[in-house]
Amino acid sequence: MSDSANTTPEDPHPHTPGVSVRRTRAKGEPRFPDGPKADPAGSHFERRIRSFQPRRSRVTAGQADALQRLWPKWGLDIDGSRTLDLPELFGNDNPVVLEIGFGMGEATAQMAAADPATNILAVDVHTPGQGNLLNLADRNGLSNIRVGNGDAIILLREMLAPDSLGGLRVYFPDPWPKKRHHKRRIIQPDFLTLAATRIRPGGTVHCATDWEPYAEQMLDVLTAHPDFENTQADGGFAPRPDFRPLTRFEGQGLDKGHVVNDLLFRRVQHVDQPPAGA
Repeated sequence: MSDSANTTPEDPHPHTPGVSVRRTRAKGEPRFPDGPKADPAGSHFERRIRSFQPRRSRVTAGQADALQRLWPKWGLDIDGSRTLDLPELFGNDNPVVLEIGFGMGEATAQMAAADPATNILAVDVHTPGQGNLLNLADRNGLSNIRVGNGDAIILLREMLAPDSLGGLRVYFPDPWPKKRHHKRRIIQPDFLTLAATRIRPGGTVHCATDWEPYAEQMLDVLTAHPDFENTQADGGFAPRPDFRPLTRFEGQGLDKGHVVNDLLFRRVQHVDQPPAGA
């Protein structure tokens, strides 16, 4: 069969089916027409110090396919335009845990597979990771994952209802090690105050980091916050829970002698607060 069999009037360049073909996008053309937007919230919200750096690195053919094919089904652009109906988003009333920063998504997929009764709303700005997590969810039949693209602060503040989350996970966030950049760290008093309005009483905040100075700061900030209490009787770090997988990244750090610290805090029900849903 000649190459002309794969040529159509609409696509005059012959190609092999199933093989990704690189082409130059026209100026202003979206990278993934049916996938995540480059800046979903645009300029609708105030400019402030961000705790993340958007990374638009190389996307593999498999990741690109997942973004195009699965984003309309399982993806969410964080544009701040509406309050999410989480039961509608997931198709059930199971508790929802927000995960901020999931990297390539391997640990998220493992946790979703191990606990199908918990929904995971996983948020990141790393396009290859978004595609990889969608691919993992599809291959493993994980219908309890939704992938959010954009600023988690806008999601918490503008798009989630009070007491709508069962928990929050922040694993290995950027430590911003230079002192002048510490203000960019996500675990700060103002962030916890906002998160506390969205996590129902009894829900947990689970953080993990291999940067010891940041772990100490996290412990101090969480301990001082009136809306959270340490699940550890001694007021210190928690052993790594069985539900948090040991990732390849973490294993490499341990091999180098890094110390990984977990923090598990519980959202407090204050006496003057009505119970969730009341």
